[in-house]
Amino acid sequence: MSSSQPSVSIVVPVRNEADNIAPLIAEIGAALDGRWPYEIIYVNDGSTDATGERLASVMAQRGNLRQLRHARSTGQSAAVRSGVRAARGTIVATLDGDGQNNPAFLPDLIAAVEKGSNVGLAAGQRVGRKDTGFKKFQSRVANGVRNAILKDGTRDTGCGLKAFRREVFLMLPYFDGLHRFLPALVRREGYEIAYVDVIDRPRHSGVSNYGFFDRLWIGIMDLAGVWWLIRRKKPTPDVTEVKA
Repeated sequence: MSSSQPSVSIVVPVRNEADNIAPLIAEIGAALDGRWPYEIIYVNDGSTDATGERLASVMAQRGNLRQLRHARSTGQSAAVRSGVRAARGTIVATLDGDGQNNPAFLPDLIAAVEKGSNVGLAAGQRVGRKDTGFKKFQSRVANGVRNAILKDGTRDTGCGLKAFRREVFLMLPYFDGLHRFLPALVRREGYEIAYVDVIDRPRHSGVSNYGFFDRLWIGIMDLAGVWWLIRRKKPTPDVTEVKA
């Protein structure tokens, strides 16, 4: 694969996902090869298994695969941010590293951002989720409360499949849990959101290594903080440069 300047960067945060590395990278390649010049950035969030070694092995075969490593685990939001900051593409797409997010939907998400003149984010909306009934219930409650307070018009913010303009993401205020509030914060900056239905599937192997924000009581302070940020937003100035 070419390592020339990419137009799209795929960011995958992972922690202890050694057995899922090679299969998912192969699926990303199958979805994107020949469509855009792209790079894949895996952010190894302090893994203690063979994740780093598996990535190094695939990197020897793929010139467009990069690995960033956190010395210790700092969470999914921090991992996504590290990947976006290192990205060379103007459009960044994200997906979880456990295989539940199908890379076949990446082209639709990327195209939605690319073709929308004012689209800042394309958000995957899961159908046919493979979680337990209790987790689905938690998610419905949390999404309902979040939408009622923030009015972000999004029924599912927890899906890892997203695509957005890199510059838009980097202008957002950073905090732990940011990736769960992207629709509300992108709207706050005056951009539109595109939605793409995606089909959830079971993870390839292993167990979840990141906690679920779906438990409303964990994220209540973040919810209040984002509500405050939206309330305090001033209109973006219309700026022109005056020439001499």
